[in-house]
Amino acid sequence: MGGGAAVSQPTDVSYRHLLHPGPWWKNSRLVHLNACIVLLLITSSTNGYDGSMMNGLQSLPQWVNYFNNPTGGKLGLLNAIQNIGSLGAYPFAPYCSDYFGRRATIFFGACVMLAGAIIQTASQTVGMFIGARFLLGFGLTFAANAAPLLVSELAYPTHRAQLTSLYNSLWYSGAIVAAWSTFGTFHIQNTWSWRVPSALQALPAIAQVLLIWLIPESPRWLISKGKETQALDILSYWHARGNREDPLVQYEYEEIKTAIEFDRTVAANVGYRSLFATPGNRRRMRIIIAIAFFSQWSGNGLVSYYLSKVFDTIGITDPTTQLGINGGLQIYNLIVAVIASFLVERCGRRAMFMTSAAGMIVMFTLQTVCSALYAQHGTKSAGDAVVAFIFLYYGFYDIAFTPLIVSYTVEILPYNIRAKGFNVFNFTISLSLIFNQYVNPIALSHIGWKYYIVYVVWITFELVYVYLFVIETKNRTLEETAVLFDGEDALQEISHKAAVHAHLEEGDGSSTGEKTGDFTTAELNKA
Repeated sequence: MGGGAAVSQPTDVSYRHLLHPGPWWKNSRLVHLNACIVLLLITSSTNGYDGSMMNGLQSLPQWVNYFNNPTGGKLGLLNAIQNIGSLGAYPFAPYCSDYFGRRATIFFGACVMLAGAIIQTASQTVGMFIGARFLLGFGLTFAANAAPLLVSELAYPTHRAQLTSLYNSLWYSGAIVAAWSTFGTFHIQNTWSWRVPSALQALPAIAQVLLIWLIPESPRWLISKGKETQALDILSYWHARGNREDPLVQYEYEEIKTAIEFDRTVAANVGYRSLFATPGNRRRMRIIIAIAFFSQWSGNGLVSYYLSKVFDTIGITDPTTQLGINGGLQIYNLIVAVIASFLVERCGRRAMFMTSAAGMIVMFTLQTVCSALYAQHGTKSAGDAVVAFIFLYYGFYDIAFTPLIVSYTVEILPYNIRAKGFNVFNFTISLSLIFNQYVNPIALSHIGWKYYIVYVVWITFELVYVYLFVIETKNRTLEETAVLFDGEDALQEISHKAAVHAHLEEGDGSSTGEKTGDFTTAELNKA
């Protein structure tokens, strides 16, 4: 079926008359709330830092010599071990998020990552370095499972999509720090050339360990645990300057309660079986698992972890040049991804996914052609063109496959399966990364540019897949978006019940124009 046909699309957000009037930055509570959310967003920076740091370390002779020039499977293990550590935490992370809360899970993950960064900095052997990276991956799974959930469940309604999209976009903020720190320490003629970048990896974890308890807990989690008064207090304090009777707060509060009750009574929710127990959940997981693989199997894994090897194939072998291009690429990626994050509600998810996939096909094909010309004829201009097409390729990749993969996954999952479903998403990414990190260096060393053809074919398949299955979700609340896959009736039931319980509609909701505050029930039901 074509994407977007499942339900009718809204012409405007249903709660628009309930929102804070005027620019959000003039509301001190919203400014404070968004500052708190920034602390959650930097969880992604840790992951981005790791990929770029490992790229940079491979260009540092000091690191290469200290660990006896790792190549092939050993180099693959050094890169993949963080994701192997992540695999070890996946059975526990979603249960921790749901049982102990989002904040406690982030705190635990940050503590483990901090320990890993300390050991990595102090490493004396390759085994110690590998063990430290395992700990980093193990802790990251806990923090990365809970942080985007808390962002989406805490953010002001009209900021949710952009802030959750920023989560994965800030992967590049960590990548930038790593790329330029390895560039800056290149001239240190001892082991601190790689120990300093290793130590800097601890900074996001330190910030979260010290500050996470200053951030409010998810009102969705509190309501699910029967702590409804606390949830209402958080919604009113942060979304309405402390006014518990504010129409927006009442609508949010009732919609959350209604959606959670709907999940409990209508949808089966028994462990991981619940993810595939209903047609709606199976449709969700079909998309989530696919975009998780697509996000890592679109050719980006070559540049994320083995950029120096790609440069070697086109004659760019100077470490300073490699590090400089890597640093510039990360800055470019961050700019494009952040801009795309702020366009998700304007452009729509479906259009962004399709534009991203189509552009990647073109740019990766041209990169393959130029790599072949350099390999066969040694044409310097062809090698330079490869660098240009890498930048252009990432421009298209960053339109959707950086900002949307996390935000789209989180928003289409109902609360009761959100942590588990997001855990499956992260687990799938780790599996695809482990495959990439072992296979890519081996394939590059054996068949060189011809390996790129595999990705051209695969990205073409991705374009067809997103065209068929990705549906539009823009301009909806988190609860409305989550039930899109359960059909029009479920969507209308949750929206209607929330409005009735919040006293925004009367009786059976048949009123078509009566004023409730500064909006009408007819306007409220546009969605």
